[in-house]
Amino acid sequence: MGKLPSFPNMNNAGGPVLPGLDCGTCGFRTCAELAARLAAEPALLKRCLYLSEDRFDASSRTQPEAPIDSAAPAAFASPCESRTQAAGSVCPPDRFAVDECAPTYRDSLDREIDFYLEHFPEDPGPREIIIPHNPMITREMDIQPGDILIGRPLGMSCGCPITHCGIACEVDKRTGVIVWCVTGPLDPRSKGFKDLGYYIAEGYEGLVKHTRREIRIGERYFFQPRMCMLQWRHSGLVNFLNRIPGCLQVRLEGLWIG
Repeated sequence: MGKLPSFPNMNNAGGPVLPGLDCGTCGFRTCAELAARLAAEPALLKRCLYLSEDRFDASSRTQPEAPIDSAAPAAFASPCESRTQAAGSVCPPDRFAVDECAPTYRDSLDREIDFYLEHFPEDPGPREIIIPHNPMITREMDIQPGDILIGRPLGMSCGCPITHCGIACEVDKRTGVIVWCVTGPLDPRSKGFKDLGYYIAEGYEGLVKHTRREIRIGERYFFQPRMCMLQWRHSGLVNFLNRIPGCLQVRLEGLWIG
């Protein structure tokens, strides 16, 4: 087997070393993209599962000895080294303790929900994974990260009657898939927008701080996005789960409303 190439160090300041795994759990496609944002937004480092102070170490059953300095510049480790350290040593739990003191779990139509989905504090709104009904629109309209967009989730995927407004975060021109943060209508009204028309809501990503029942990968839950204008319950299958201090990071797909 040939030797795997090393990732170049991004600095010589002795800051935390990103694992170089490009796993995508932080919300960026590569460790390089995360590193490029750290200078302006050092708090993003907490998204890295492999550097989390709250990670579960399966070999020692202990927390890392020293906290990570999120203000220090980041660098890359060799993939060989980082994979050896990460494989088997990071085992995020798939459960989160039920909080009996949590708020009432009912939507505006008095239907029960299992938890509220909060957005990431550094994002302007809930993170939604979408694809236009005509995926070619993503290329034809030259959708770019930072663009202000509007559209409505139509049909079986969601069926929400409200036009959604948001800011594009990630754009895949090949498939047409867009990750955006849903916001209010103020920016589109004052700054202009690109209209996606109808789209399919593929998934949500966010945080769970309180839950009425255990959350486990592979199970379907009723939930309510905290900033939903209608305050309606949604349903989704949890296919990603990561424990971070004080809450869970989750991704839900196979969405329904009602």
